[in-house]
Amino acid sequence: MILSVLKEENDNRVALIPEHVQQFAKLGAELWIENSAGDRAFFFDDDYKNAGALIKSKDEILKSSDIILKVNAPVVDNISSIKQNLIFIGILRPFQNKSLTEFFASKNITSFSLELMPRITRAQIMDVLSSQANIAGYKAVLIAADNLPRYFPMLTTAAGSIPPAKVLIIGAGVAGLQAIATAKRLGAVVEVFDTRSAVEEEVKSLGAKFIKIEGAKEDKAAGGYAVEQSEDFLKRQSEAVHNSAIKSDAVITTAQIPNKKAPILIYKNTIEKMKKGSVIVDLASSTGGNTELTENNKTININGVTIIGNSNLASLVPSDASKLLSKNIFNFMKLFLKDGQINLDFNDVIIQQTCVTANGEVKI
Repeated sequence: MILSVLKEENDNRVALIPEHVQQFAKLGAELWIENSAGDRAFFFDDDYKNAGALIKSKDEILKSSDIILKVNAPVVDNISSIKQNLIFIGILRPFQNKSLTEFFASKNITSFSLELMPRITRAQIMDVLSSQANIAGYKAVLIAADNLPRYFPMLTTAAGSIPPAKVLIIGAGVAGLQAIATAKRLGAVVEVFDTRSAVEEEVKSLGAKFIKIEGAKEDKAAGGYAVEQSEDFLKRQSEAVHNSAIKSDAVITTAQIPNKKAPILIYKNTIEKMKKGSVIVDLASSTGGNTELTENNKTININGVTIIGNSNLASLVPSDASKLLSKNIFNFMKLFLKDGQINLDFNDVIIQQTCVTANGEVKI
């Protein structure tokens, strides 16, 4: 049983770290790592070899592996020589990568996309979105602070006093809560907006003010994500966000709706009235962004307001992000791999909901 790790094309992370090689080996697998796969996360080939893994070329991995791990969806042209009937695991974004999904089905590859993990207690140790969102929320605040032309904390000096920065965080999921905690540690005054009333207590416990708008539609089945709202609510929401944003020095947006375009919460007229020098970090940029003007993977300046569109901030903290991902993937693989034998139970809700392709068919 050969379990292999491919190098990322445009990401600093790696799907398996040397620290976990022996844990994966105990599942009965021989570990192959593509050469230099971990370099950008500061895990080097010698580290893997010392842990008991073998360093191989991409071509060897594609032609001989039984299971392949990768953080992100591969480019189809880069894996055209992949053998049939293997298992492929990663964050595949199948709804945005239909050509890859069709390619896997044509090759009879069984593929699993870990961002589809159900939000149930048993799956928490496999939840790649939460582990990476935690890092993204932390990094978003640091990036905002780095781009802001003023301090976050209140400072009193002989030359005078500096008031604390005001930070607005939209979305109090995993990323948002970590952003609150980080902004508060840096000394900012923090306001938070979320449509889910259940997060109000968590927000307040971190020392932030919760902006409450009555009448929000909620759905416990949404697994902690936002849901689409009524026109009336959206109008009142827009007004509340506008009034808070124009007073803020930094805004962190994290709102997402599963498998749909991110909701626009900050419009052009709001951005035009925001303070000169203020910063927006939009973590929802890959699905359209939470501002009307966000451009994915770009930093733009509109009327003195910097908008940073980046949904992959975890890649900027690659060592720890890879460590968490590696453990998430190991916990997932324990469900079906033991003593080098694969036993996929499609009655298991975790296996069932994360499966993208199997038996030559698309399953989502």
